[in-house]
Amino acid sequence: MSLKIKPLDEVNEEALRVLTRELGVANTARFIRQFTTGAGNYTEERRELFKDQSLDDILELIRERRKQRNA
Repeated sequence: MSLKIKPLDEVNEEALRVLTRELGVANTARFIRQFTTGAGNYTEERRELFKDQSLDDILELIRERRKQRNA
């Protein structure tokens, strides 16, 4: 018995059909998203984003949002 090797684009199409049928569109998208590569420099972006805040400032923001969410 020989295994027919399909072109990668056919394998991808079939995989998407199976995933969508079994998981639904939203969960298929969530599944695929975990394998996509991001862009940019995460570390540098975070340094710029939080450059004017101390660790204590950030922790306090987290605590306040948790309080609001649980209220």
